[in-house]
Amino acid sequence: MPKAKTHQGTRKRIRITGTGKLLRGRQGGGHLKQKKSPRRRRDLGRQVLVSPVDTDRVRRLLPYD
Repeated sequence: MPKAKTHQGTRKRIRITGTGKLLRGRQGGGHLKQKKSPRRRRDLGRQVLVSPVDTDRVRRLLPYD
């Protein structure tokens, strides 16, 4: 069986914590920041956990990380 390859797009977007949880960035923080409230901009800059529903699918894309 061939070696599983890491999906490079996912690797750049997902961070794995020391305990094995998956962190991702929030959508909507890339541009048009002037009309967003400071609280919303601050929250968009933070990382959040990947949803439990999507965790298995993301882990399959990151076999060695």
